[in-house]
Amino acid sequence: MNQLDDPDHVRTQYSTEDHLETRRSVWRPTADGLDPETEALRAIDRALVGDARVLEVGCGTGVMAERIHGLPGVTLVATDFSPRFVDLTAARGVDARQADICYLPFEDASFDVVYAGWMLYHVRDLERALNEVRRVLRPGGTFVSVTNGQDHLVDLHKDAGGRVARSQFSSETGESVLRRRFADVRRHDLETRAVFPDHASAQAYLDSTGDGLVLPGFEGGREYAGSVTVFEAR
Repeated sequence: MNQLDDPDHVRTQYSTEDHLETRRSVWRPTADGLDPETEALRAIDRALVGDARVLEVGCGTGVMAERIHGLPGVTLVATDFSPRFVDLTAARGVDARQADICYLPFEDASFDVVYAGWMLYHVRDLERALNEVRRVLRPGGTFVSVTNGQDHLVDLHKDAGGRVARSQFSSETGESVLRRRFADVRRHDLETRAVFPDHASAQAYLDSTGDGLVLPGFEGGREYAGSVTVFEAR
């Protein structure tokens, strides 16, 4: 277990929105203008046929839930383990409920699409979590997930004297993990960019992870490469 899937660390990280919003604020689209959340939304939209039920697990502050909720014909249920995130998502007019992905409180075959954005590397029991996703999906349903690659922000961590933690669900491992449960797995790899206008913003990002890394001072701004994959599995 590392910090990414340590339950105590995850609980502390997401007890409020502060850490998450600090990290969200620095990300920019790829060089050709593609944004991972928009690509994930397109994947969800492609999977919809008529009126459809969609489940988001790990909804965070509800940014993506609000976008999914706006798709025509969608009935959305958004869940998160953090009570604070459930409240923030509900405030956006979304049906939001506290739930653990390892013990989803829904009937078998309840949803046409399940979405998990940047959260599977946090779960304490990945196998059980994916079994639950498979259980609540209807036959022929689609699971859309987003995760980071092992090289995500590796240069930033190296500059601060650290290293990027290896996660249980990454761009490199996600496809093989999903193929154990889904016959058709497709991927869209994206090279995103983290843009820091000054040293303080870069250090604030590192502080938000709780890794204790200290970045040597620098003048001006810096940009670091990110690595993201959107998976579609059915």
